[in-house]
Amino acid sequence: MSADVVVARRVAAPADVVWHVLTDWPAQGAWMPLTRVRVLGPGDGREVGARMEAWTGVGRAGFLDTMIVTAWEPPHRCEVLHTGRLVRGPGVFAVRSLDGASCEVVWEERLELPFGAVGRVGWPVVLPAVRFGLRVALRRFAAYVEGR
Repeated sequence: MSADVVVARRVAAPADVVWHVLTDWPAQGAWMPLTRVRVLGPGDGREVGARMEAWTGVGRAGFLDTMIVTAWEPPHRCEVLHTGRLVRGPGVFAVRSLDGASCEVVWEERLELPFGAVGRVGWPVVLPAVRFGLRVALRRFAAYVEGR
């Protein structure tokens, strides 16, 4: 079973600037709570086939999220496939220009629920926390970009 989570945020910066900051994978730790991201292999991760891993947690308590970039359409859309043990399924960052000075960022995750029946039963309890975490991250992202 999969579950969708979608959050959006207006950002007071041009779409091309927002795109560049959003897809600076190693810098995501500046706005994504408790997360460190690194690109695996050569390059900066800005191409189809790029691989990354993100550690979310405190110290040794947390989880590793591995990803592969599956679509790259700058400055509007990036899709990744989460391939980790806990987080699996496609994720999307989309940037839509509203005018020359602002845009909307949409973050969508289609998660394959872990833990079988327990995951399906527990999802309604976990969903508000997941949605809250993504909203906090996008709020911090907007402040990060707008403060540059």
